[in-house]
Amino acid sequence: MVNVGEKLYEERVKKGHTLEEVSKATKIRASFLLAIEKGEYKKLPSGTYVHGFVRNYARFLGLPEYEILALFKRGYSEEKFQKIIPEGLIKTNDFPLKRIKLAQTLKIFFLVFIALLIYIFFQYRSALFNPPLTVSFPKDNSVISSQTITVIGKTDSNSAVFINNETASLDRNGNFRKTISVFSGKAKITIKAINNFNKTTILERQIEVKIQ
Repeated sequence: MVNVGEKLYEERVKKGHTLEEVSKATKIRASFLLAIEKGEYKKLPSGTYVHGFVRNYARFLGLPEYEILALFKRGYSEEKFQKIIPEGLIKTNDFPLKRIKLAQTLKIFFLVFIALLIYIFFQYRSALFNPPLTVSFPKDNSVISSQTITVIGKTDSNSAVFINNETASLDRNGNFRKTISVFSGKAKITIKAINNFNKTTILERQIEVKIQ
């Protein structure tokens, strides 16, 4: 079936007009006229202008405007659809969409896997590592002028703390304070933290007790 571009082209050639002559007479760019003849509507301005171009072109060539416009509208509607949804996208849309969905699924799976690993690590780190243990008082090699001393420190809240084999109470943050008796002279204080998996951390403090 002959399309509007072919019909206009054949009539122009038949009457011996060049594109430049038609352009000068109709005030339509030669590039637009050529695009109409080739059916390359995506190279043309919006639909309102294109209709006017085709009507003026047909009128100049002495062709029936309504017939030419009817042919044009049919071809232009198909081209317009392809312009809104590019041909390459129509033909290959399924594959990129599936690939994007697969990439998103893999990304979500990876994030969930990492989150699971982090959760497992924090839940079972006690089975892998000794409990943390710090003693803020007394300092090592401290000199004490009393027969009692309060040992202050911090560990994991799920651990048990022993100071010289005596149990120390912990608050929910793992802080502990324990007052013990000491004798004059040099002494050693042993602080031990044991978690639920029997992992143990031991710190020692050497002190000297001088009673005035």
